[in-house]
Amino acid sequence: MSPEKRAPRAPLDRRRVADTALRLLNEAGLDGLTLRAIAAELDVKAPALYWHFKDKQALLDEMATEMYRRMAAAAPPDPDDGWQERLLKTGRGLRAALLGYRDGAKVYSGSRFTGTEHAPALEANLRLLTDAGFTLAQAVDAGRTTNAYTIGFVTEEQGVRPLPGERREGYDVAERARRLADFPLAAAAGGLLFDDYDRQFEEGLAVVVAGIGARYGIG
Repeated sequence: MSPEKRAPRAPLDRRRVADTALRLLNEAGLDGLTLRAIAAELDVKAPALYWHFKDKQALLDEMATEMYRRMAAAAPPDPDDGWQERLLKTGRGLRAALLGYRDGAKVYSGSRFTGTEHAPALEANLRLLTDAGFTLAQAVDAGRTTNAYTIGFVTEEQGVRPLPGERREGYDVAERARRLADFPLAAAAGGLLFDDYDRQFEEGLAVVVAGIGARYGIG
């Protein structure tokens, strides 16, 4: 009897590598994510990955791009949005996407998109804001500020809760209050700082969007 043939392996390409890296990210975190571990998961030798990515940053760029592709596919822009609602939805969608991965905000921050999939949504957002009365520079500032707030917020959030349901040691609010008992306002602030991140995010995002309107005098 002839030996059983092994099923053909899917061809190795950039997107398959990035998909594997994103799966491993939730297990190992960014610090533990290595090209060697990714290669082992793909059943190839590590040098094979260098045909597609010259270094880890190039891989992070592709991972961030894949994160964006998935986010954009899940929530395409609504043409009926006003500019405030579009910025709110953009911030909420980005936060939800980043929270889907351990260290998601760190991977996304500072990465460069490897394709042009982001261009249609960017064009639509800039068009919406300029039609509402923003100059192009103001529209760019508004979008950048919303994104920067969201990425920064999620970076801090994931420092406490690496994934939903997890919590790093040292962030017990009651214990913190006991240690700061001589500073009652600081002690009471613990629950506002390290609990109910949904409320925290929404409040900050509302302040950002209201501030953008106030800054440029556009309602």
